[in-house]
Amino acid sequence: MKRYAFIDVQNTETTTLKVLGFEVDHQKLYLYLKERWFCEKVFFYPGTEYGDVERENIFKKISEIGGIVRPKYYYKYKNKDKLNVVSCPQCNTQFSNKVDMGYTWKCNCDVEMTIDILEHCRENAELLIFTGDGDFGSLVEKAAIDKSKVFLISNMQKTYNNLTNSRFAKKLKLLVEKYPEKVIYVDINDWKMRVKKDFKQNENAVQAGGFE
Repeated sequence: MKRYAFIDVQNTETTTLKVLGFEVDHQKLYLYLKERWFCEKVFFYPGTEYGDVERENIFKKISEIGGIVRPKYYYKYKNKDKLNVVSCPQCNTQFSNKVDMGYTWKCNCDVEMTIDILEHCRENAELLIFTGDGDFGSLVEKAAIDKSKVFLISNMQKTYNNLTNSRFAKKLKLLVEKYPEKVIYVDINDWKMRVKKDFKQNENAVQAGGFE
């Protein structure tokens, strides 16, 4: 039995930051997967902005201690502006104003992640896939059919601004129900104390003039 972990970094960070309120320390996560889950390989698929040296250094250190990092630069696209129309209750005159909805930063590593998963998808393999993205549904089902066991690490809690949707896609929930012994859901919030970034420790280190 061999275990492999595949971390959709952007999806996981969005889940922990926007829904669960903590930031993942990726080096802690790597060590936890190696030492407690005995993963033979741990893959990271991070998005990074051009010139973001701090983020590049985080994943450089992970590479140096044995992690496999497949970085990709973010691209940004313009969100569709919103048009607000208000009618005057007295004269029925309509007034409109355009609201600039800004830009969204996006980094899609799905292809790279899919290729790596397929290469390690085999009988008696255990795959830890960190994502709630329904686009991976067909891939997860193929892995289950090919007799791999898949652990889906994400969170089902409703998103902070939506009472009906969660970060864990309905398509993945159905696979957990369909293949109960082959597709297992793991709540990343249960790992919070093991993998979260300790800001207090970092602040103390800075005040002391360095890092431990």
